[in-house]
Amino acid sequence: MKQARGAMALAEMKEFASFSAATQRYVRRALDIGLDREDALARWSRDVVEAASIRAQARLYDRLPELRVMIPDDSGLDAVEPFMAPLVTVSAFDLGQGRLTSFSAYRFLYERLLGADARPWLPAAFCAAAALPHLHPDLRRVLLQSISEAAATASGWSTREPAFFPSWVEKIDTAPLAN
Repeated sequence: MKQARGAMALAEMKEFASFSAATQRYVRRALDIGLDREDALARWSRDVVEAASIRAQARLYDRLPELRVMIPDDSGLDAVEPFMAPLVTVSAFDLGQGRLTSFSAYRFLYERLLGADARPWLPAAFCAAAALPHLHPDLRRVLLQSISEAAATASGWSTREPAFFPSWVEKIDTAPLAN
């Protein structure tokens, strides 16, 4: 079991490494906010615009604990609206930031924010949020074209929780090591 978990963590690290630097930064920032790991404002804010974005994201992410317990355990329509409406709203914010430019980056983040039980709902939430008119048409096209047919029509999803949660890594001075 430990070997399989290690292999999955490595696969998740490779997937994360395939994202652009901006996407990686945004995912780490979002996880700090959504999982209450760090003071995101102190860690990630580079200017007043980014500080405002982080504050807005934190306000929206206040819904995450409630969303985690509302994940429907079946596809009954009575449980869809109370879960999907806020999920699409939060997703629309994240996609509107322009840093999550593919379904795989979105899925990577939201599997960690909400857990494995949310996987069946992520393609629908992504497509709904990516199609909203607040996004530029070019971004909408890129986002909607990024979801594969296999992801959009999957008949089942893994229940394995994510193993790798990327976080801030301090840069170290390697100059003294060169001597």
